[in-house]
Amino acid sequence: MELEEYVAARGPALLRLAHVLCGDAHRAQDLVQTALVDAFRHWRRVQRADHPDAYVRRILVNAHLAAVRKRSSGEVPVGEVPEPDGAGPDGADPADGVAGRDGFRAALDGLPPRARTVLVLRYWSDLDDVAIADALGVSPVTVRATASRALATLRERAATPATTTTTGEAP
Repeated sequence: MELEEYVAARGPALLRLAHVLCGDAHRAQDLVQTALVDAFRHWRRVQRADHPDAYVRRILVNAHLAAVRKRSSGEVPVGEVPEPDGAGPDGADPADGVAGRDGFRAALDGLPPRARTVLVLRYWSDLDDVAIADALGVSPVTVRATASRALATLRERAATPATTTTTGEAP
């Protein structure tokens, strides 16, 4: 399989994985592009690998973790949340779904990069502990421990009610 065929077949899945890893569509596109440039440079090795998808996925994960480590510029991406058109087909307010997803993404963003990566690879990409360990270059025990701590942190944050700041002014 040539690189062009691989990108046509697997590009959208790589983009989805990158988006879930980094939480921003534009950074996800940059991340996939960076990973594919690296894959292109080593394409013969990728082709000879037993699992080319795992090889490219590891390139993508390593690029993500390197970008997280390098990000010291204070650059903060800002996205716009579209205004809902009204109630959805089941009568529910679509804004509730957007708010729930934003809350979950914020909780994922609060995790350390490796913990977020482990959860995304496990629950988004549906990889087992051995595949995640291979992608991250750690042992399966480390993957299980990281996932356990990350899930405990998410549960703890979900159980803690959000605090609100009051201005002290009467309504």
